[in-house]
Amino acid sequence: MRDPLLETSGKIIGFYEREFYIFSNFSSFAVEWRGKLWQTSEHAYQAAHFFETEPELAEEIYKSKSAHEAYKIAKTNIDKVPKDWEQNKIAIMEDVCWHKLQQHPYVQKKLLQTENKQIVEDSPVDSFWGWGPNRDGRNELGKIWMRLREKIKATK
Repeated sequence: MRDPLLETSGKIIGFYEREFYIFSNFSSFAVEWRGKLWQTSEHAYQAAHFFETEPELAEEIYKSKSAHEAYKIAKTNIDKVPKDWEQNKIAIMEDVCWHKLQQHPYVQKKLLQTENKQIVEDSPVDSFWGWGPNRDGRNELGKIWMRLREKIKATK
């Protein structure tokens, strides 16, 4: 949970990642997906926006130096995504996360440690993938991780 004192005092800059940061697409877990080894799942997901419409942008994202840079390139070029992107993006994200989960035993271990608890992408701004500023967002990334947890449990 966020510590309001850290956020409002202005005296401390918190930077230590929390225990389950591994579920973030920005975490440093490379993912082999669609024939390439991506630096992060964020790289893979953002590049997927442009596989059909702008392959050179997908390659630029692949070569970007950080997950944040990959995100910025995609958002700057949002007008170039395919018209059906909105209908496909959850399935694409789930596929990328599934590959990440399959390739990293540590991610599997941490996912199983969540037991049956609700997983929330506690973004203070993103109400689609996370719960957003009012904590009432869709939390689609959290839902993906909970579905993948059930899938993993079913195979154990």
